[in-house]
Amino acid sequence: MNALEEVFAGKKRIVICGIGNDMRGDDAFGVLVADSLRKLVADENVLVVNCGEVPENYTGKIAAFKPDLVVFVDAVDFGGKHGELILADPMGTLGEAVSTHGLPLKFVAGYMKTRVDTEFILIGCQPGSTGLFEEPSEVIRERAERLAELLAGILNGGWND
Repeated sequence: MNALEEVFAGKKRIVICGIGNDMRGDDAFGVLVADSLRKLVADENVLVVNCGEVPENYTGKIAAFKPDLVVFVDAVDFGGKHGELILADPMGTLGEAVSTHGLPLKFVAGYMKTRVDTEFILIGCQPGSTGLFEEPSEVIRERAERLAELLAGILNGGWND
């Protein structure tokens, strides 16, 4: 079992929150993953949400779903190689990263924790450029598609038995 599979082990109801801005180059990573994943997973116990730049606006919907796990997928500048992925606690240091979104993820996760009694994890991807009106790079498009396929394989593959 790899680290990503371990995150999902034993979880019955899962929310995937794709975060980002598709008008800011590689910042689109999270929304690209969410859009792809929606087409690949059809399970009533999985909620895939394209949160755009305001994941905090979806707290009510997420709380009503009563998840065992909330996964934030976002472009995060952690000093890695362009396209590198990282698994992290959104309440930790990476959650403090300056973002193109309204609030740092640490604050979003902290707010959601007051409304949703669940586990939170961040899947971050190192962006290249996040300039306004740029298209996502080919590296980020490929990583987003690969991650969506990997997540779909886990979510569709008996992970909750």
